[in-house]
Amino acid sequence: MTLNYPELDRGAEPDNCYYIQNQSKVAGKKIDLTQDPPPDLVVEVDITHTDINKLNLYASMGISEFWRYDGEVLLIYQLQNKKYVEVETSPTFPKIEKATFYEFIEQSKLDEVEAEKKLRADLGFRL
Repeated sequence: MTLNYPELDRGAEPDNCYYIQNQSKVAGKKIDLTQDPPPDLVVEVDITHTDINKLNLYASMGISEFWRYDGEVLLIYQLQNKKYVEVETSPTFPKIEKATFYEFIEQSKLDEVEAEKKLRADLGFRL
């Protein structure tokens, strides 16, 4: 999904973004970010460095949670007072430890489908 906000001078194309808390507000419709809420969670895999300050960009869009993975370390940020604060546990998935996400990454190298099924079960989603 391309995140374009008319009031900002740039948009973003995150690797993945998810509506979780606000899913019912956007289900089945073409999302218009001038009227609809931003995604609840954005995930970026940043293996190469970019000149775009994604923390500031996503914070200005009002995205409440941002995960960044650089190929080795997963950082989880929560939007607080219009700025991101690094946290150890996802506010969206507070009962899941970071180790679970690292296990998913390793397992997905062997079998992506099974890794996703296990992660979804760990997160409490019905399969």
